[in-house]
Amino acid sequence: MDLTEIDRALKAGLQSLAAVSPMRLSEWAEQNFYLSAESSYVEQRWNAYPYQRAIMDAMSNDEHEEVTFMKSARVGYTKMILAAIGYFAEHKRRNQALWQPTDDDSDEFCKTELEPMFRDVPAMIKVFPSFLAKNKENTLRQKKFLSSVLHLRGGKAAKNYRRLSVDVSILDELDGFDTDVEKEGSPVTLARKRIEGATFPKLICGSTPKLKGFSLIEARFDQADAQFYWHFPCPHCGEYVQLRWGGKEKPYGFKWIGDDASTVLHACSACGAMMSQADYLAVWEQGRWIADDGTWIDQQSNYRDADGGRIAVPKRVAFHIWTAYSPQTTWAQIVAEFLSAKNKARAGDKGELKTFVNTTLGETWEEEVEKADMHALMERAEAYPLRVVQMGGLVLVAGVDLQDNRFEVVVWAIGRGEEMWVVDYMVIEANPADERDWEKLDTYLQTCFSHACGTSLRIEALAIDTGGHFTHQAYTYCRSVAKGRRVFAIKGDHRNGQPVKGKSSLQDVNYRGKVIKSGIKLWHVGTDTAKDLIFGRLKVTQYGPGFIHFSKDLSVEFYNQLTAEVRVLQRTAGGEQYRWVPVRKRNEVLDCTVYALFAAHMLDLHRYTDRMWERLEEAVQPKVQDMFALPFAAPDPVPSAPISIQATPVQTSAPVRRVRSRGIR
Repeated sequence: MDLTEIDRALKAGLQSLAAVSPMRLSEWAEQNFYLSAESSYVEQRWNAYPYQRAIMDAMSNDEHEEVTFMKSARVGYTKMILAAIGYFAEHKRRNQALWQPTDDDSDEFCKTELEPMFRDVPAMIKVFPSFLAKNKENTLRQKKFLSSVLHLRGGKAAKNYRRLSVDVSILDELDGFDTDVEKEGSPVTLARKRIEGATFPKLICGSTPKLKGFSLIEARFDQADAQFYWHFPCPHCGEYVQLRWGGKEKPYGFKWIGDDASTVLHACSACGAMMSQADYLAVWEQGRWIADDGTWIDQQSNYRDADGGRIAVPKRVAFHIWTAYSPQTTWAQIVAEFLSAKNKARAGDKGELKTFVNTTLGETWEEEVEKADMHALMERAEAYPLRVVQMGGLVLVAGVDLQDNRFEVVVWAIGRGEEMWVVDYMVIEANPADERDWEKLDTYLQTCFSHACGTSLRIEALAIDTGGHFTHQAYTYCRSVAKGRRVFAIKGDHRNGQPVKGKSSLQDVNYRGKVIKSGIKLWHVGTDTAKDLIFGRLKVTQYGPGFIHFSKDLSVEFYNQLTAEVRVLQRTAGGEQYRWVPVRKRNEVLDCTVYALFAAHMLDLHRYTDRMWERLEEAVQPKVQDMFALPFAAPDPVPSAPISIQATPVQTSAPVRRVRSRGIR
């Protein structure tokens, strides 16, 4: 072997140890990236649009911990994500995880976008030698490169976020994810957990927004340290302006004659002059990302203040752009889409208009939703103490929700016509995995509550959710107290039209390492049906059947959780259906109320006749009052003015007589 061959062999062997020159993602993509035929209109080398460069460089900038991109369709986001995956694998050798809304979405992305990129980008061959091999290092769920790995997952299941330790977490089409993944938290929170130990943690979120108030990407955008919008110099006045949709009442934005989309021009927001799409494309290379406070990003992706001075890189940065900025479609096509959607909306079909707002304008759609007004409920709260059953309350039911570090319980009193009173809201700090802590819960559930007439009541029926992390612990508890007490193990059924009291099935119980076959009866609860019923009752404004009473001693958090979901129209595989979706993370009070309503249905209270209610009234609040009882008091009228919330509960020391609701069978 001559010296030349030895030199060549040494260079090849030491190449993996060579220092890599720093390179931004936009520079790497310009040198290496390629548009594959399967996923592009034209197969060719990558040529970034002016607005794409700063977004890509933010993805690769180690000083950014979070990059959010709220966008429309046809702006090239998928290609930017593909380039970023290649860059982190080949240039920075960092572990990555990419989540799509579902497993099917993840598999399709891998087949139609990712694998063609690995095939057509030469730089990937040296870090992914097993690309063409069918083995465990090249699957739909994992791509193992030299010195790094890429995990591919769907975002529906909480297990898909576990046991992954990566440097880069990417959430694609974030608004397609569930807002709370199997009650373990938002997908953003779960994905962020995967990068907590990284030296340079990076979270990338991108999506077309959907519904106002429920959009995960809009929430991330609003929470960013800096929000940027693409601006360009007006061909007429030279001011940096945005392309805006505008409207008839706005002096700026898109304008056209009648229904002729081909006449569209854009009116500058600074000078009012009209420009065509060709005018815009003639100056778009001079465009820049500018925030509302004047901060902007230069051609080398440096951050500058309004005066041009260099400033620190924000930890969390967000970008927004919409279809009109992209040459992939014409302004005339955009206007034609709008006119079509507008005509259908006039006929009552708003689906196309909603799609236009989301996928063309890149904005959230503001839907008319049904929701309870927490402030209105607080205003009508009454001056009665918690833990004292009010006149008219005849039967106590409760719902129990299990969390990782606590039990939450709401106790309700049910009266004639299913009039309801909040009797107590209790949060018990505990570890549901510890059998001893269930004794704390059981002690509370056997509380004897004073009645305003001098008697006392115990909880007649209660339901415990078993759908979380502590299923078998809940089964064990329900089984252990089953004799002589109405304690029901339940699981929510979110399918449309399911009855509050659904079907039951026998479940095995794992008790201290021993499996007890068919040890517990598990009941299914039609949660959406129950929420419809609760929501309808919250709108009842007159005392009597169906009215729901609240105590002034309840905290603001109680009302926050009770009203944590709203009813919206959603498109499903079976057509458009109304569904209850959360607007706040915590909704335990609402869940507990659903479970308590199920318990009331298990007692058949919704079927009680007047005679049956009379028997209960005679047993619980007899007409001849106990001489030691609290004085009878007529309820206050429903207030129309705000009532302040008092933090100190009212106490009573009046003696009580204990009775059992004899009408319950």
